[in-house]
Amino acid sequence: MSDWIFPPAPTPSLPIAGSTARFPVRRILCVGQNYAAHAREMGAERAEPFFFSKPADALVTDGADPTYPTETADLHHEVELVCAVGPDGIVGWAVGCDLTRRDLQAAAKKAGRPWDAAKGFDMSAPCGALTLGAGPGTGATITLSIDGDRRQSGRLGDMVWSPEEVLAKARALWDVRPGDLIFTGTPEGVGPVLPGQRVEATIDGLTPLGFTMRAR
Repeated sequence: MSDWIFPPAPTPSLPIAGSTARFPVRRILCVGQNYAAHAREMGAERAEPFFFSKPADALVTDGADPTYPTETADLHHEVELVCAVGPDGIVGWAVGCDLTRRDLQAAAKKAGRPWDAAKGFDMSAPCGALTLGAGPGTGATITLSIDGDRRQSGRLGDMVWSPEEVLAKARALWDVRPGDLIFTGTPEGVGPVLPGQRVEATIDGLTPLGFTMRAR
C-alpha cells in the first residue's frame, strides 16, 4: 500500500442509467467545431478534427449545479453528445455541456495561446447519466434551452465527423483507454448563460441533462 503524503482525490465518475454501477472517468477529450453551421458561426471552415481537453474533475454530475466561474463576463453553453470509451470501443452515451469562457477563448485565439483557461476550468463539464449500448441514430435531435427558451437545436447527423471517426482520430493522437470521455462537438446557437438561469439539454434516447447556473 502506498504511503501518500495526503489522501488522493476520489476518482471522477458518471452514473449509469438503470444501474447502481458507475463509469470511472480517466480524462476528457473534446473535439471542436464538429458541426458545419457552428464552425461557420465561429468564423471557421471545417477541415481535420481538432481537440482540446478538460480535466476529469471538471465533471458536474448527479444533478449538481455548477458555479459561475471567475474571470469571465461571457460564459457560453455548448450542448454535446458524449461518448464513453470502454475496453472495446464506445460503450455508452450521455448528454453533456461544454461550458466555455468565451471572452478568455477569444483573447487566447488572438494571442495564439492555449485554450486551457477558457475550456478546462472547474465545473466546466456538466454531464448526464450514461446510457450503455448502441448510440442514438443520426436522426436524433440535440437541443439546449435556457429558462424554457430554445437556443440550440440540430441533428446528430449534422456532425461532420461521426463519433466513430472522432474516436479513430483521437486514437491516432493519444493512447485512448477505458474511462476516457469524448465530447463530440456542438451545433449552432451557442451563447451566454447567466447566474440563476436553468439549462435543459436533450438528445433523443438519452437521459436529459439539467442544471441551474449558481452565482458565486
